[in-house]
Amino acid sequence: MISTNSNNLGRWVIIIGLLVLAGSAGNVFGQDVATGQALANVLTALSVTAIQPLDFQSVFQGVAKIQDQTNDALSGIFGIAGQGSAGISVYLTLPQYIALATGVDRMTIAFRITDATVDTMNFTPSTVTAADGWVDVDPNSLPNTLVVGQGGQTNIYLGGRVVPSVDQTAGAYAGDIICNVAYTGV
Repeated sequence: MISTNSNNLGRWVIIIGLLVLAGSAGNVFGQDVATGQALANVLTALSVTAIQPLDFQSVFQGVAKIQDQTNDALSGIFGIAGQGSAGISVYLTLPQYIALATGVDRMTIAFRITDATVDTMNFTPSTVTAADGWVDVDPNSLPNTLVVGQGGQTNIYLGGRVVPSVDQTAGAYAGDIICNVAYTGV
């Protein structure tokens, strides 16, 4: 008899357990899963090239000479290639002097606040207008709203002024002009 009661008790425990499980099934909430994506588009790498040096040609001792940025053959030209219409920052490191290769003499070089032009349409220094970019800007502080031209190219035209002393040593003088560019993320 004890075994019959144990069997009955075991059956009742199973039945009650099943009823409890069946009763709690109504409390289970529906679940769902969604998958999103992370996307990125890597822009064309920026490159900068010194296309043409700022050339003052022959100068006389004691006579300052200005080279305008609108001269097609003599203005300094930097070409910037990258993603069209992307915002960029450009910083020019301009020398205070140019020197003989031997280093025995140097000549003052200066840049006026109107000695640079930024051309986003790829014209020439003599034909670029304000509608094509930024005209007559300070090369020491270029605008912070510069962009790569829609065609993927922007040019910077640079002028300046050399001031040889009255006893300037004859010879070929040179100095580095450095152009740094970076995307701004705009």
